[in-house]
Amino acid sequence: MADHIVVTGAAGFIGSCLAHHLNKTQDKPLLLVDDFSFPEKNKNLVGLDAHVRIEREEFLNQLNDYSISAIFHIGARTDTTEFDTSIFEHLNVNYTKTLWEYATEKNIPFIYASSAATYGEGELGFDDDNSAIHKLKPLNPYGQSKQDIDQWILEQTKTPDFWVGLKFFNVFGPNEYHKGRMASVVMHAFNQIKQTGKMKLFKSHRPDYTDGGQTRDFIYVKDLISVMMFWYRHQKNSGIYNLGTGTPRTFKDLATAVFSALNMDPQIEYIPTPEDIRDKYQYYTKAEMQRTLDAGYSDGFHSLEDAVNDYVNRYLANGNHYSG
Repeated sequence: MADHIVVTGAAGFIGSCLAHHLNKTQDKPLLLVDDFSFPEKNKNLVGLDAHVRIEREEFLNQLNDYSISAIFHIGARTDTTEFDTSIFEHLNVNYTKTLWEYATEKNIPFIYASSAATYGEGELGFDDDNSAIHKLKPLNPYGQSKQDIDQWILEQTKTPDFWVGLKFFNVFGPNEYHKGRMASVVMHAFNQIKQTGKMKLFKSHRPDYTDGGQTRDFIYVKDLISVMMFWYRHQKNSGIYNLGTGTPRTFKDLATAVFSALNMDPQIEYIPTPEDIRDKYQYYTKAEMQRTLDAGYSDGFHSLEDAVNDYVNRYLANGNHYSG
C-alpha cells in the first residue's frame, strides 16, 4: 500500500494550493480531506491526479484504512465573525486532537495551521517564543480555538518525532475566489477597483498612524507553501512558529500595488473605521521570523509589489486557479 500524504482543508484556499504543489513535487499519492459539498471550492482541485478525496466527517473513522507518511492539517473554521464556540470546539480543537493522537501513535510528521489571530491586539508583541504562548489573549472565538490547541499540544508529553504548528499571518493569493467577505484585502481591492475605479480604506483614529498607514504582515500563498515545504523536508526543531514575511506593509502600500498591477493611478478614499470595531482594530502586525531563519529557511519572500502583480495578472484578471 502506497504511503499517502494527508492534506485537510484540501478544497480551500491554502489547502488546495498546497495540494497542487505536493502533486507536482512529490511522488506520493494524496489523501484530500474536506467538506466537498461546495462546487465553488471544488474548482480549486481541478487538474489534480493521484489522489483520494474523503469527506471531513468520515476521515477520522478511516484513518487506519490507509498508509500515511505525513499529515498537513490545514483545515479549520476560520470565520472570525463566527461566535458559536461549539463549531470551533469540534472542527478546530477536537478534530486536531484526534489527528495529533493518531500521528503520535503512528509517529507520522504532523504540520498544522495555527494563526496570528492568537496574538489578539498584539499588546504582547508577535514573538513566537513557545514559553510565552500561554500569555496570549485572542480577540474572538476563532483565535481562541487556535490558542487552545496550541497550548494543548505544548502540554503533551507524547509527540511525533517531528511536528510543527505555523501561525499564519495575512495570507493572500489564488484559489480564494470562494471565500466571500473572508477573502484577502488584495482580492477585495481588485474587485472594488475594477467595479468603481477606486479603493476605500479605513481612516486612522490614532495620531501615530496616517490614514491607510495601518500595517499588516501580508504573505503570498506561494511563499507560505515554500515555508511549509521547508519544514516538511527539515523535520527537526519541532515547535510552534510564525509564518509571515517579517516585513509589515501598510494598507496604502497594498492598495497602491493593486492599482499598479492594473496600470491605474491610485484613487484611494478614506472612510471612518466602524465604531463597533474601532477599539479593537489592530494597527500593526509583524511576524517575528528569526526562529524560522535560525532553523535554516533561506528561500526568502516575494516583495508585496511582486506578489500582488503576480496574483492580479496571473490569476485574478482572468479567473485562473493555482495549479502548482
